[in-house]
Amino acid sequence: MSRPSTLTPVLLARTAAAWLVTLVLFFPLGWLALTAFKTELQAIAVPPQVFFTPTLENFHEVQERSDYLHYAWNSVVTSVLSTLLGLLLAGPAAYAMAFFKGPRTKDILMWMLSTKMMPAVGALVPVYVMAQKTALLDTQAGLIIVFTLSNLPIMVWMLYSGFREIPPEILEASRMDGATLWQEATKVLLPLSLGSFASTGLLCLVLSWNEAFWSLNLSASNAGTLAALIAQYSSPEGLFWAKLSAASLLAIAPIVVFGWFSQKQLVQGLTFGAVK
Repeated sequence: MSRPSTLTPVLLARTAAAWLVTLVLFFPLGWLALTAFKTELQAIAVPPQVFFTPTLENFHEVQERSDYLHYAWNSVVTSVLSTLLGLLLAGPAAYAMAFFKGPRTKDILMWMLSTKMMPAVGALVPVYVMAQKTALLDTQAGLIIVFTLSNLPIMVWMLYSGFREIPPEILEASRMDGATLWQEATKVLLPLSLGSFASTGLLCLVLSWNEAFWSLNLSASNAGTLAALIAQYSSPEGLFWAKLSAASLLAIAPIVVFGWFSQKQLVQGLTFGAVK
């Protein structure tokens, strides 16, 4: 007896829609990668050239003209250190809010989250003046501080949601056994919330790596990240599409590879508290 076909019109429509959305989302990235291996004339050719002889000239010029490794190193340092510093600050705050709730805990959390609703340009002038007065303009330290403060509300919320999944009775039992606050945090809480810390850190690392607004306004050649590198290929004479595509591909390739291997943790971090 043959099995009935599971390919219903609804399933076919959903599959087609999923493929269509995937192609729409992937097309800009695919076209970017394609343009990176073209010459400038091929990049602006009409109609667009799909078949051509690839060249690595653009990548060589990006490295020789702009020192890609310098900007990449700045991106690594600022994103990693800002993430670690943010976790050190957000961990105790989320711990206090999750296990020692006060009457204003929810209000404080909502206030912290509301700071992300303000456009970054609204805080540009005071932040720029403070960075200038403290000699933090065009320094890695300045970007690390700004990236940390920018992502701190998200970190606190994610860790708070993760801590809320831990039964308070476990911590109460450790206190009854005579555990100090440090022992409770390092030997009980940290092992149980390691997944929350990993997910939060991975997500905020990606956000810091992709941060462009503060990088372009608070840094230049000394502490510029890969966002500043990409901006160099826009000039009053126009856009150098092939070189711009090569620089953009070099900028996003590390974080795309990183995100691919850590996608499970990233999805987990984005959905903390969504399902009970």
